[in-house]
Amino acid sequence: MDGFCPMGPSITTRDEVPDPQSLFIRCHLNGECVQDSSTRNMLHSVADIIAYASHYMTLEPGDLIATGTPAGVGAFRQPPRWLRPGDRLRLEVERLGVLEHGIG
Repeated sequence: MDGFCPMGPSITTRDEVPDPQSLFIRCHLNGECVQDSSTRNMLHSVADIIAYASHYMTLEPGDLIATGTPAGVGAFRQPPRWLRPGDRLRLEVERLGVLEHGIG
């Protein structure tokens, strides 16, 4: 689906992120902050997710594991809020960078 699960702006290596459980995560929708959290709040740590996944599949350098998103998205907002054509998203993960894209 166009606009779904964008990746970037880059992929980094473990040595560039000393503590993956200590990164701020923010998402702005059309300039409004709709998500503001930290990887400290993940239900499962990055290390635990990698250990679990590696029991069921071979992980190779460069593989990506999608872990979900902080509270504040679509169906879980009151009232629900859905992305529409023309919306602009700005996603930021501390130390990793900013990804901006539009919904077509």
